[in-house]
Amino acid sequence: MGQGVLTSIPQIIVEELDADWDLIRSRHAKADRRFGNQGTYGSSSIRSDFMPLRKVGATARQMLIEAAARQWGVAPATCRAAKSVIHHDASGRTATYGQVASAAAAVTVPEDPPLKDRSEFTIIGQPMKHLDALAKVKGEATFGIDVQARDMLIANVAHCPVFGGSLKRFDETAALAIDGVRDVVEIPTGVAVVADNFWAAKQGVEALDIEWDAGEFGDLSTDAMVDHCKNIIATGVEARSDGDPAQAMREAATRMSAVYEAPYLAHATMEPMNCTAHVEDDKCEVWAPTQSPTGARRAAMQITGLPEERVTVHNTFLGGGFGRRSTTDYVEDAVHTSKAVGAPVKAIWTREQDMCAGYYRPMVYNEFEAALDAEGWPVAWIHRIAGGSILGSSGRLRGGIDRTSVEGAANLPYAIPNIRVTWAHAKFPVKSHYWRSVGASQNAYVTECFVEELARAGGKDSFEFRRRLLEHHPRHQRVLEVAAERAGWGSTLPEGRARGIAVAEAFGTIVAEVAEVSLRSDGTPRVHHVTCALDCGDVVNPNTVKAQAEGSIVYGLSAALWGRITIDEGQAVQRNFDTYRVVRMHDMPTVDVHIVTSGDPLGGIGEPATPPIAPAVCNAIFALTGEPVRQLPIVRA
Repeated sequence: MGQGVLTSIPQIIVEELDADWDLIRSRHAKADRRFGNQGTYGSSSIRSDFMPLRKVGATARQMLIEAAARQWGVAPATCRAAKSVIHHDASGRTATYGQVASAAAAVTVPEDPPLKDRSEFTIIGQPMKHLDALAKVKGEATFGIDVQARDMLIANVAHCPVFGGSLKRFDETAALAIDGVRDVVEIPTGVAVVADNFWAAKQGVEALDIEWDAGEFGDLSTDAMVDHCKNIIATGVEARSDGDPAQAMREAATRMSAVYEAPYLAHATMEPMNCTAHVEDDKCEVWAPTQSPTGARRAAMQITGLPEERVTVHNTFLGGGFGRRSTTDYVEDAVHTSKAVGAPVKAIWTREQDMCAGYYRPMVYNEFEAALDAEGWPVAWIHRIAGGSILGSSGRLRGGIDRTSVEGAANLPYAIPNIRVTWAHAKFPVKSHYWRSVGASQNAYVTECFVEELARAGGKDSFEFRRRLLEHHPRHQRVLEVAAERAGWGSTLPEGRARGIAVAEAFGTIVAEVAEVSLRSDGTPRVHHVTCALDCGDVVNPNTVKAQAEGSIVYGLSAALWGRITIDEGQAVQRNFDTYRVVRMHDMPTVDVHIVTSGDPLGGIGEPATPPIAPAVCNAIFALTGEPVRQLPIVRA
């Protein structure tokens, strides 16, 4: 989905395989149980597969060498491999991998092949050009929406716009009268209009005489949801407890409190949600731009009742995932509709349908209390959280705490002796799901902004305050120092500009960012420059690391400045990019990314640069105005 794994995964294998990089091509695999759970989320592709894929490459190399050695009647230890060729230097004999591949397939698979020392790497760690870039530039890459099948029809599905609502009745007469509309069918997720082309299908949906049952949540509103969070926040379950914050608060020189809010956010993928399916009596074929090929396969199996071996899922390129495409609702639309009409069907969602019937990052309400000693250093920290639950939405919440709701809060890295963090589950019908960087995205905002309030209340420099409090986290300290140094922290800025700083951890990667911001005459912020320093442990492809950091900053900046889904009468108010703005070219700051190598275990890279951008910008605005930004999006505050 654009995060570079079609290049970085081959880099890992090719390094140990000793293959010729110029001969390498990569392509998507179909869903296959032999590969286990196929999916990309949680910035896990490289950090989960680094060692297994190295072993794959080393195993294949050893088997190829063994096969060549047998043919030559020599000891495998006297042979070596380099750039897809096996050499026996003593005799001068060589064989390409292709020449011995068939024989190598018959060699016993070694259980523990030797791996290279990292000092020998020539592929891993190098800035390789993306193998799929040319196909994308030339328009040859097949994204989900590009899929074509013989006799394929296009479907657009009307979903209930009210959260928790259901279909009451519909009349398809007007829709069937539209030129190009072939059929109208009720499916479990709504009403599908099937046509020769998308425009006819969309017009058909708009022409439907349809009535929805709003159910018990027809009067749901954002204000009511915030009020509910306020009412339940004191009942939260403890996620962290260090020391005695209450006693420390009573004895402290200075006590502080604040309330922070973060809204629902849409994923807003650039490629509209879509899936193509062809259900027949004895088989089902699916073409899906999915983050979870095995999840798509399971959904198709459940709908069709077919066994696993009769369901094929083709994985395509996808135009933005951000967690949204790890769901299967759009796959279900296509499979249900194809099954109902007996033909191959591509189901396409409009932007409006996705924004009002899709999934969101949960809304969160936060209450903070803190205490400073006489020298202005924090001695107590209490953080109460109330909000929706990702695991609760999917029925997987166990033990009272959604770990995704407290990540970035329960693991606060600062050396404060007395800390308490609680979480209360606000049960709303709005579907919540993983959003790029998940809980760290909202928790980095609220914690780093409140840390900024403490620093200013104690009369401390923002950078120095954090650096001292990170004394037990050297990786955090290091990226903070690099970001501050490269941003010129403390140097003079043009009049009307200020810097803000923030640091956060997500998926094993530490990121610090400094944002340089000014305010326009109407009070809205202009972000001029962002400096990003990150430590993701070992690096497979520095080009990918930098690109993902830049993309994460774009994504997080869009949300920080404008992103907000509000609810009124049980429905999402924002429906498209006119009311749900994203960063455009004229809004975009310059971005410098600095990779800090530490030798620590691999972290993820697709998401971790998103969390620090909102607080970095907000803290710069605080420096300009003297007022903290306690609600997102920033333009609302």
